[in-house]
Amino acid sequence: MSILQAIRTFFFYLLLGTSSLLWCTLSFFIAPFLPFKARYRFINVYWCRCALWLSKVFLGIRYEIKGAENVPDQPCVILSNHQSTWETFFLSAYFSPLSQVLKRELLYVPFFGWAMAMLRPIAIDRDNPKAALKHVAKKGDELLKDGVWVLIFPEGTRVPYGTVGKFSRGGTALAVNANLPVLPIAHNAGKFWPKTGWAKREGTITVVIGEPMYAEGEGPRAIAALNDRAAAWNEAQQRALGSLPPEPVVVETSAS
Repeated sequence: MSILQAIRTFFFYLLLGTSSLLWCTLSFFIAPFLPFKARYRFINVYWCRCALWLSKVFLGIRYEIKGAENVPDQPCVILSNHQSTWETFFLSAYFSPLSQVLKRELLYVPFFGWAMAMLRPIAIDRDNPKAALKHVAKKGDELLKDGVWVLIFPEGTRVPYGTVGKFSRGGTALAVNANLPVLPIAHNAGKFWPKTGWAKREGTITVVIGEPMYAEGEGPRAIAALNDRAAAWNEAQQRALGSLPPEPVVVETSAS
């Protein structure tokens, strides 16, 4: 990373942290008196748009969206690959209102956590996976019925650019049980905003929104099949974006 880019990155994080502290503090005193959808816009949409703007101005990170016409009118379960913090900003601003899974401990952070608690997140105890899975299913179903998008990162955690993680079935199970589709999303944010370190690369992130995917039937088999389709779609998009090497071409030869 060049000295100039290091300076720009420093000021980006300085302004991002300062704006976060100020906005969460302000939200703590104003947001409780707003209806939920207005509260979500006030706390999350406006600040995440600010974060995206800071990313563009200081880091030179822009984005383009492909497939925006595929977004359904009714909120459903969003399945996205996870490479960086950037897509959290983007998805939280683009889909409103939106809830996502996060560690319960984050809600205890002064002001920041208190503001997040007002956004109806799905807060889980990562040390108790079985209880966490049940909570995601119960809370997620309630949110979907209330017209809230539910964001699931099926890889479970951020994975380095150039790799893909195994898709868990929690998101597809939630969608099937709610009789709703999953909306697959793929991106290459990790190319410009790596999983680790402070270094950032200037460039344009591509976000691809696929057509909603519906399960064929009900029960565990339908959930597994839908999950496999979503994972395969994401991997194919990653290859198309250049995040993964192209699949080798198998040439059939006939015996002479």
